[in-house]
Amino acid sequence: MLPEYPASVAISLDLRACLHPLFQQVITGISEHTFANIYLFRDEHSYRLSRLPNNLPIILGQDDGRRFFMLPFGIPEKEILDRLFRDYERLKCAPRQQAEILAQQGYIMEEDRDNFDYLHARQDLATLAGRRFHKKRNRVKGFVTSFQCQAQPIDNSCLADAMAALDRWRDNAEAAEGSEETDSAGDYTEARDALEHREILGLRGRVYFIAGQPVGYAMGEELPDHKTFVVHFEKADIAYNGLYQFINQDFAAALPDNIATINREQDLGVPGLRQAKLSYHPSGFIEKFTVTPAA
Repeated sequence: MLPEYPASVAISLDLRACLHPLFQQVITGISEHTFANIYLFRDEHSYRLSRLPNNLPIILGQDDGRRFFMLPFGIPEKEILDRLFRDYERLKCAPRQQAEILAQQGYIMEEDRDNFDYLHARQDLATLAGRRFHKKRNRVKGFVTSFQCQAQPIDNSCLADAMAALDRWRDNAEAAEGSEETDSAGDYTEARDALEHREILGLRGRVYFIAGQPVGYAMGEELPDHKTFVVHFEKADIAYNGLYQFINQDFAAALPDNIATINREQDLGVPGLRQAKLSYHPSGFIEKFTVTPAA
């Protein structure tokens, strides 16, 4: 049981049993709205959990000294909201519908473009068909012409290989940060945590080998609509030209048939990363908003 606000607790794996079923009812499509995400990035955002007087769980956090809260499970009464906005600067990761309801109550909603999630039709990424994906197909073609790459699902038999691929990525990620060849050079701890706890967190992935050596992997989770898969981590050795594009395509093709859409998360406002994500021609976005009290 979570403590009643304003008391709070740190996020731990033993809370998944009570929180995961609640997250499974959240159909916003927002990548942060899963237990795996808030657990893995608990230190990055100083996440803590509490329970409002109406028994709604609430996520509390802090980014660069700015305190925020998230309400994936619903909007509390106005009196409770006013108290939250007195204690915290803003509501973060609000879906449009939630933000518009709060705007009608006099709060200020603002688009958070840097944190929009990128959506892609799985078939687009799996086939790279058509003129718009011509450059991607050429990168993949050049890669498969030069290298023989094998892949297998991540399980206990190849966990050490996935870890080795992550270490290999860490060794060269800083040089490529913000480019198409990497998502972030700073999430090594979270990525390792995800591999170690993949089973309890409900994550799945694939690890990639060249000449018997692990060179990359991808990992994520199925969202509650059972039609969308969010890719939380994609790591590769940039020494192999085209490996990232190959992993992107292969992982999309290997997902179950029920998956129609892939969520590749946000660009965080990093120019190179935004350009790279847009180069895959997203089919749409999951919008996110911040909400603040009126002045």
